[in-house]
Amino acid sequence: MFSRILSSNTLRFSPRLSTNLIHSRYLSNEIKSAIELAIKSTPVVLFMKGTPEFPQCGFSRATIQILGQQGVDPSKFAAYNVLEDQELRDGIKEYSQWPTIPQLYINGEFVGGCDIITGMVKDGELGDFLEKSDVLIPEETSDEQPNSANVKPSQR
Repeated sequence: MFSRILSSNTLRFSPRLSTNLIHSRYLSNEIKSAIELAIKSTPVVLFMKGTPEFPQCGFSRATIQILGQQGVDPSKFAAYNVLEDQELRDGIKEYSQWPTIPQLYINGEFVGGCDIITGMVKDGELGDFLEKSDVLIPEETSDEQPNSANVKPSQR
């Protein structure tokens, strides 16, 4: 956080500038376009470590479990493993200006990481948000009555 500057025989400390311009690497147009395409490809997009079947981090695992428990429709969900592509891993952090993985996007908008999603669950906000976003598995509605079971004993 501080860099040393030696002048004469005195030792002084001056703060390093830590603006995004100095410390951020510039996101290439190719990676930015790929991220935007991924985010727009389906209503629910998760950038995670590992895959939904084999998460490689506890936060990614927790986020996948939450989305499953909330009833997110698998046909409206896509996950991208940032461990397979270092440029994607660095790029998504810069794109969202969010330092951690996983990152959840719904209908093209950044929602947050595991901590935000967990907080939304605790506050009861996530279920409502997902429902309003129309990304949940549709409830089966049927006007038909279930068929009655044939429970007569068979004749021998």
